[in-house]
Amino acid sequence: MYRRGILPILALLRTGTTPRSLAWSIAAGVTIGINPVIGSTTLLCLAVSFRFRLNVIASQIANQAMFPLELALMVPFIRLGSRVFHTAEMPLAPRVLLLEARSAPLTLTRQIWMWEWHAFVLWAAIALVAAPLIALALTPLLQRVHERVQRRQYPIVPTHL
Repeated sequence: MYRRGILPILALLRTGTTPRSLAWSIAAGVTIGINPVIGSTTLLCLAVSFRFRLNVIASQIANQAMFPLELALMVPFIRLGSRVFHTAEMPLAPRVLLLEARSAPLTLTRQIWMWEWHAFVLWAAIALVAAPLIALALTPLLQRVHERVQRRQYPIVPTHL
């Protein structure tokens, strides 16, 4: 984790990336990384990074680090979306889903799309609040790290690896 996550961030601070810009890039990557639509995070993160002129490397590092959390939060987002939008809950039993797929595949496909859409809308609302909070929390921390990097107290490549 240190070598693949922390060292690239330290290198970005050494190359002149501002702590504020880096904080927003990481915040975007973290919030986009927990998007409940599997397979959409990388492209969405790239689009947001280019649109808002964020650091693509930092946002992608944070995005990819969130994959386990994305998988863990997918079902809760879908369940919460069903409650918020007052729709039928998604059955998690494989037997029920398989039976539904055999008897009414188009209906199941529409239902899955609806569950995913509701989860996505819910995630977007949460992300609009969470991203600025994450960026505000990270900015002072990255400012302190940036000062230490400027004083050369953090090596780019550790000697013990």
